[in-house]
Amino acid sequence: MSMDRKIENKGKKWRKIAWIAGVSVIVIIVFLQIVFGDKSSRLNVDTDKITIDQVREDAFLDFIAVIGTVEPIQTIYLDATEGGRVEEIYRREGGMVEIGEPLARLTNTTLLLDISNAETSYTRTVNDMRMTRVQLEQQNLSSRNQLLDLNLALRQYERRYRNNKVLMEQDHISREEYEISLEQYEITKQKLELYRETYKQDSIYRIFQLEAMESSLKNMEENMKLVYQRLEAMELKAPIYGELASLNLEIGQMINRGERLGRINILDSYKLRVEIDEHYISRVTQGLVGNFEFAGSNYDLVITRIYPEVQGGRFAVDMEFVNSIPEQIRIGQTFRIRLELGESRQALLIPRGGFYQSTGGQWVYVVDPSGSYAIKRDIRIGRQNPRFYEVLEGLEPNERIIVSSYDNFGNIDRLILR
Repeated sequence: MSMDRKIENKGKKWRKIAWIAGVSVIVIIVFLQIVFGDKSSRLNVDTDKITIDQVREDAFLDFIAVIGTVEPIQTIYLDATEGGRVEEIYRREGGMVEIGEPLARLTNTTLLLDISNAETSYTRTVNDMRMTRVQLEQQNLSSRNQLLDLNLALRQYERRYRNNKVLMEQDHISREEYEISLEQYEITKQKLELYRETYKQDSIYRIFQLEAMESSLKNMEENMKLVYQRLEAMELKAPIYGELASLNLEIGQMINRGERLGRINILDSYKLRVEIDEHYISRVTQGLVGNFEFAGSNYDLVITRIYPEVQGGRFAVDMEFVNSIPEQIRIGQTFRIRLELGESRQALLIPRGGFYQSTGGQWVYVVDPSGSYAIKRDIRIGRQNPRFYEVLEGLEPNERIIVSSYDNFGNIDRLILR
């Protein structure tokens, strides 16, 4: 007896296999995407809201743009060397003054009294010195007269002694009389030698005393000159030819010694006071040149002085004109100066932009050649001028980067450009 066999549905079996295979492929794709897929953050950006520019290789001009303020080549300050009350004012600020021209007059009764006392003391001292000099001369004359007397006495005693010696040998006088004449001669001779030594010492002392008196008198004369200079200082005069820029005085005003009264500007030439960011302090030296344009002409400058103190993140330098000076230049006028920091050389350049404030120049968004997206890339920036940054690492010529501000991008790794 034969049995019937059940025939399986092959189409249903293949559909099941295909379904399992498809699910497996999807799982594998998802797994691979999780493990190896791009996990970077993204942000959609409209291209009309950003600025894109090209990396270029060109000559880097190493300069900075700074602002210079015109100042006189030299300023002379007027300070009160003596205090007092303002009695008269002869000139006001704004005009030119000649050297030695009176500007104002002060009075000081205490100073006048001090000067009067000094004059009295000086006169008394001079008179005392004159009396001392007369006394010394009289002593000198007296000593010389006494010296003459001793010389005369010595010759007389010597003559008597020699005569007595002959008379004694001929027995015309006693030996006693002879010995007395000998003793008188010898003692007078000793007195003369002693007096000569005394006179010599007195002469040396007198010379020293006279020299000391002369030196003391000279010092007193110098002191009196200073005293009179103090009196002359009560009249304020222009120490040099120039423009009286300021004179801060009023009639009746009390002035203290050392107080600043005004200033005179020397207008033979001009200089520019320039403030520079402290970032460049190690690169700015005396002798660096710069230039600016005014009224259609270029004018060259050179740094002559550097002020090392940094205030508010800036330091100052003085720049003087190398050749010509603008005719219409005025104190207080400002100019935009191109200050050269070094020689030009080939470099990789990117334009300045708002991205630097966001990244500090440590990275940029580089646009893909397709133009559909931009990715973050680390770079290293070197020197900079008002137009470009010098790129040392991280970019290649002709690449494009976003140079506008990154403040709205946060820390996004990829920007999708639309």
